[in-house]
Amino acid sequence: MIHSLFLINHLGDIFLEKHWKSVISRSVCDYFFEAREKAVDPENVPPVLQTPHHYLISIYRGKLFFLSVIQTEVPPLFVIEFLHRVADTFQDYFGECSESVITDNLVIVYELLEEMLDNGFPLATESNVLKEMIRPPNILRSVVNTLTGGSNVGETLPQGQLSNIPWRRAGVKYANNEAYFDVTEEIDAIVDKSGTTVSAEIQGVIEACVKLSGMPDLTMSFMNPRLLDDVSFHPCVRFRRWESERVLSFIPPDGNFTLMTYHISSQNLVAIPVYVKQSINFFEAGSCGRLDITIGPKQTMGKTVEDLKVTIHMPKAVLNANLTATQGNYTYDCTTKMLVWDIGKLNPQKLPNLRGSLSMQTGVPNPEENPSLNIDLKIQQLAISGLKVSRLDMYGEKYKPFKGVKYVTKAGKFQVRT
Repeated sequence: MIHSLFLINHLGDIFLEKHWKSVISRSVCDYFFEAREKAVDPENVPPVLQTPHHYLISIYRGKLFFLSVIQTEVPPLFVIEFLHRVADTFQDYFGECSESVITDNLVIVYELLEEMLDNGFPLATESNVLKEMIRPPNILRSVVNTLTGGSNVGETLPQGQLSNIPWRRAGVKYANNEAYFDVTEEIDAIVDKSGTTVSAEIQGVIEACVKLSGMPDLTMSFMNPRLLDDVSFHPCVRFRRWESERVLSFIPPDGNFTLMTYHISSQNLVAIPVYVKQSINFFEAGSCGRLDITIGPKQTMGKTVEDLKVTIHMPKAVLNANLTATQGNYTYDCTTKMLVWDIGKLNPQKLPNLRGSLSMQTGVPNPEENPSLNIDLKIQQLAISGLKVSRLDMYGEKYKPFKGVKYVTKAGKFQVRT
């Protein structure tokens, strides 16, 4: 299925390649490099490219491209999901997924790829099973392996690989049994000049950190599960139970994992947390312009908006900005034409304001359209969709675990037009 894998950095250099069958020349990546040059941003590169003899399927993670070469027609989402699993595994093993970390741990990387894919087909992709077969790196183990000529590969096949619960390793024991769940939602929205919502949707994810002894069987119930109309689950979730009762029933993997992701596209269910009053004008006479921006809370359910930041990509004709901020600091990069206003925590009693003049290049016609405002924000202890966990029960074990749920709302691609 997957013939070869190439890892490419943001400069376009291939720094790692792995072939599961015959070796494919690096020249096959030329089609990908052509598409990369045409795309404005790395995220805009088409994930599936067709060449005369191959299909190229890629993802972009951590300023790296994971590019797979396929010789026969396969479901693209299947390959994309596997590539994300590879990136997640590197993140889990090494703490980050970057070129420097991968090149520092090449031996373990090749061992992982050899176990995750067998003759081009996915084999072991669960973190628990992989960590029993290939031990994560640490300084002591590296020193011992160097002196003794040993390796990180385990001598026995993990029991989980042979069971009907391959995502959980056997014989897990903890002194403190605890289960934590993080509900994180990102708002993608476009708001027009009058403040009307043009489009809005929510991308949500429930991340879990479960450290429970034995073989616990968990059940998670929601106060309003009907909000979730487009969901994707970890393989541990019993899908029939969800379909019939809208309850998550599962035997969890050990440690960190993504329990589920969801997507809410119904616009009337998406609350916009802040409003923006803005005015950006470029004058015909003279070489100047005016900017005035005020931000206030809108639908925050009484929670505080934190890490608030406004980014504006100014037209090329704007040379400099002479502005005054009532809260936070602003910077203007004359080279990239990027204006960044870092506000911080939003104070509802005294709304932050940024105003002043823009220096324009003389003899250049005024910009045909005003720039858009990109908003970044974070709201702790709030799921903006209204999703809430009502119960978390455990069966199959006699101890009483400590349980906790945390909610966070962030801005994804949040744009205000001017």
